[in-house]
Amino acid sequence: MTEHTAPHDGASLLRRGKKTRVVVIGPYLTDRAAPEASIRSREARLDEAVGLARAIDVEIVGQEIVALTQIRPATYLGKGKVEELAEKIKDAEAELVAVDCALSPVQQRNLEKAFSAKVIDRTGLILEIFGERARTAEGALQVELAHLTYQKSRLVRSWTHLERQRGGFGFLGGPGETQIETDRRLIQERMNRIERDLETVKKTRGLHRKSRRDVPFPIVALVGYTNAGKSTLFNRLTKAEVFAKDLLFATLDPTLRGLKLPHGGKVILSDTVGFISDLPHMLVSAFRATLEEVREADIILHVRDIAHEDSEAQSADVAKILAELDVDPHDHNRLIEVWNKVDLAAPEERARLRGAASRRPAIERPCVVSAVTGEGLDDLLAAIETRLARGRPVLNVALEACDGEGQAWLYAHTEVLARAVDDHGHAFFEVRVAPEQQKRILRRFPGAVTAERDARHARTHWPA
Repeated sequence: MTEHTAPHDGASLLRRGKKTRVVVIGPYLTDRAAPEASIRSREARLDEAVGLARAIDVEIVGQEIVALTQIRPATYLGKGKVEELAEKIKDAEAELVAVDCALSPVQQRNLEKAFSAKVIDRTGLILEIFGERARTAEGALQVELAHLTYQKSRLVRSWTHLERQRGGFGFLGGPGETQIETDRRLIQERMNRIERDLETVKKTRGLHRKSRRDVPFPIVALVGYTNAGKSTLFNRLTKAEVFAKDLLFATLDPTLRGLKLPHGGKVILSDTVGFISDLPHMLVSAFRATLEEVREADIILHVRDIAHEDSEAQSADVAKILAELDVDPHDHNRLIEVWNKVDLAAPEERARLRGAASRRPAIERPCVVSAVTGEGLDDLLAAIETRLARGRPVLNVALEACDGEGQAWLYAHTEVLARAVDDHGHAFFEVRVAPEQQKRILRRFPGAVTAERDARHARTHWPA
């Protein structure tokens, strides 16, 4: 049997020109062994693991659920089950085994020996996907940092071909230990360089956010479980052409586009990386520069695949990661739930979903939509406007009939709520503005007054 000694790095798991044959194993603790382990069924968890494997374009030649009563320190699985799986893997001529759990370096090495095949755990599999999907320089840096963090803990298995003999001066180590330490140092140096580069990216993003605030356009960020339809919704709303496919982590790098709201206001819509259950913490840390777009957003759209059997569990996973980013997932003044893919539900289920949404308090009410058909998107845009309107001053502005420039300025820089014209051709506008823009409006139109003050005077200058 050939021992696999090199650490897994990106494309090393995939053969060139021919799809790698993969067996997916889902080792899950029984309900008795871990009653609080997961609210998902084991079948749904395995389906997701198979989807992750397919996302790196491999050939699935086998999949199996393994019910565990306890986790074995040496191999994670029981001895008898390891032997049974080894036979199946051999019969399937699999070259790679994807195990849907987090394996220790020792467990990974022991399973590779038993299976005579490369073994990758859930963390490694997600890293493989991210490595393939990163398109921008920033995304590539973030993935490399996460991958190096993962590799660093597995260096013990990278040099088994070197001698482990006693050193000449009585030390227990030999050349192997020396090489491990050299590799560890090189990896750490590379990680330090990447972190410095990402700090520069973070500062650049901060400058970009500041310039956007100066414009200012509110930021609306899309978040959600991977494959919930965020990119499809992004494309539908902005008429962009972001890659969208029925595939886990189809898009990775963030995209920003302008979006015009029904009353003329403008926002910047941000599409972000999808979340997933048991997302490796190193990836959450590595992608903080990108995910800061979420933290800084004025409105967060939590896109859910409402037709998925595990929609509730996926929602809980997204809420958990948002909390890690210091975003309150229950702040409904800022967060809007978007129940997407309603077109996939049966008619009676669609009616039930709409009824369930309508019974929620207005501030918590989800928007039931289909990014594919466009159903419900008007309600979503209205909900975004309503959230943005909270806390924003409303001004009444009176203009001369001949002041076309002033009217055009109001339409370009404010949200025009109402417009009326009297018998003399004077135009009266009710506009909503961003708080930081109020002084600018008052300088441009000295006669403007707040709607509250105008109400006390019965808005006498408005036509009946």
